[in-house]
Amino acid sequence: MSRHLNRLVTLAGLVPAARLVWEAIAGGLGANPIDAITDTTGVWTLRLLLATLAVTPLRRLTGWNRVIAIRRTLGLLAFFYGCLHALTWVVLDQFFALGLMLEDLAKRPFITAGATGFALMVPLAVTSTAGWVRRLGGRRWAQLHRLAYLSAAAGVVHYYWLVKADTTRPLRYAAVLTALLGARVAWRLMGGGRRAVGVR
Repeated sequence: MSRHLNRLVTLAGLVPAARLVWEAIAGGLGANPIDAITDTTGVWTLRLLLATLAVTPLRRLTGWNRVIAIRRTLGLLAFFYGCLHALTWVVLDQFFALGLMLEDLAKRPFITAGATGFALMVPLAVTSTAGWVRRLGGRRWAQLHRLAYLSAAAGVVHYYWLVKADTTRPLRYAAVLTALLGARVAWRLMGGGRRAVGVR
C-alpha cells in the first residue's frame, strides 16, 4: 500500500515539471521563459516543502498513520524542484558567471534568503534514507530535520522580498507555515513530544 501511495505521489509531483517541459517545447512560457521557469520551480519547491511539514500534523489530527510513508517522497520532490530553481538561476540567468552570482548574493537579500533555504535542504535530502536514520539515531535525525522549518521560512522570506508589490501569495504561504509551527508548539506544550520519545 505504501509503495503504491509513494508512486502516486511521485507521479503527481512530477506533473508540474512535465508541464513545464511541454510548455517550453511548445513555446508556451510567454515573453520571458526564464521568469516562468523560475516562478514555477520556486513555487513548487515551497508548496512541496510545506506539504512535507504538514504530514506529521495531519497524522496526529486524523490518526492516518500511513501518511507518514510519503513524507520522504514529498521532501525529495521539494529538493528536486529546489535544484531546478537554483539551476535556472545559475545556468539560464547567470550563465555560470561566478562573480555575478557572488555579487547578487551579497547585494540582493532575496537571493541570499533563497540560497540559504536551498542550502538547508541539502543535508535533509542527503540524510533522508533509512540508513542515515540508523547512523544518526532517531533523536538526532529528528533534530536535524527540523531544519526543514528554517528552510521553509527562508523560502517564504525569499518569495516575499522577491515579489515586492503584490505580496498576497507569499503571505498565504507564511500563514500556512505559521500554522504548522503553531501545531508543533501546541503538540509539545501538551506533552506529545515527550510521549513520542518515550514510545521510541
